[in-house]
Amino acid sequence: MPGQLSQKELTLLQDQINNERLLVAKFNSYAAQTTDPQIRAMCQQIAQRHQQHYNTLIQFLGQ
Repeated sequence: MPGQLSQKELTLLQDQINNERLLVAKFNSYAAQTTDPQIRAMCQQIAQRHQQHYNTLIQFLGQ
C-alpha cells in the first residue's frame, strides 16, 4: 500500500473502488437487458472503462 495515506484517503479510495465495482455491474446488466446492439456495445464499453478504473485503484493500493 502506498505510504503516507491518511485514514480518510484510504476510506475514500475504498469508497471509489466500491463505486467502480457497482458501475461495472450496472452497465453489464444494462448491456444484457437491451436489445439494441449499439446501446449494448456502448454499455459494454462503459463497463470496461470502469473495470479499468477499478483495476487501477486496486493496483495502487497493492503497491
